[in-house]
Amino acid sequence: MTYSDPAKADLHRYLQEARDALLWKLEGLAEYDVRRPLTPTGTNLLGLVKHAAGVELGYLGDTFGRPSGEPLPWLAEDAEVNADMWAAPDETRDAIVELYRRAWAHADATVEALPLDTTGTVPWWPEDRAELTLHHAVVRVIADTSRHAGHADILREQLDGATGERPGATSIPSDDPAWWAAYRDKLERAAREAAEPGGGPGPGPGTHVTP
Repeated sequence: MTYSDPAKADLHRYLQEARDALLWKLEGLAEYDVRRPLTPTGTNLLGLVKHAAGVELGYLGDTFGRPSGEPLPWLAEDAEVNADMWAAPDETRDAIVELYRRAWAHADATVEALPLDTTGTVPWWPEDRAELTLHHAVVRVIADTSRHAGHADILREQLDGATGERPGATSIPSDDPAWWAAYRDKLERAAREAAEPGGGPGPGPGTHVTP
């Protein structure tokens, strides 16, 4: 999508970078690994994508009177709590990814069609503060998507050590495992030194410290 409005172009650039980063974290992984919970609260890669699709269709669709027509049963009032944050066995990876891409297109069309100062109403916000501008909504979606792309980056690193924002742009200083092992050891020593008496608080209850 190319925008003639420089402000829209800037917003879209950062939103698209976060979208691409989130999807890239699925690439090359087995079906189990994109779905399985990787934190105590169940955070998982495919669920993040599913959630992000709903966010875009809501804030950059329904909010401005531009419903997509996409069926999203996991967002219904009677849906199971957190149903948008994980993929059921009959929800395929391809279907969720394609839904997300369609959500991009619908959101981008909304931004293209309306001035940034257009006011919309968020259906699920309290009525007395449900109004916001399109500019506000886009910034909110950028923040949400970037946050979840960061979640995905850490989840992926836990799975196979892969890191980075996009192919060829990892933004990390080395790809040598030995360098990272030494770096991690240095951080461990610094943390232990800071936690010594007089050097700051030690590890909290339940914190695991490698001997």
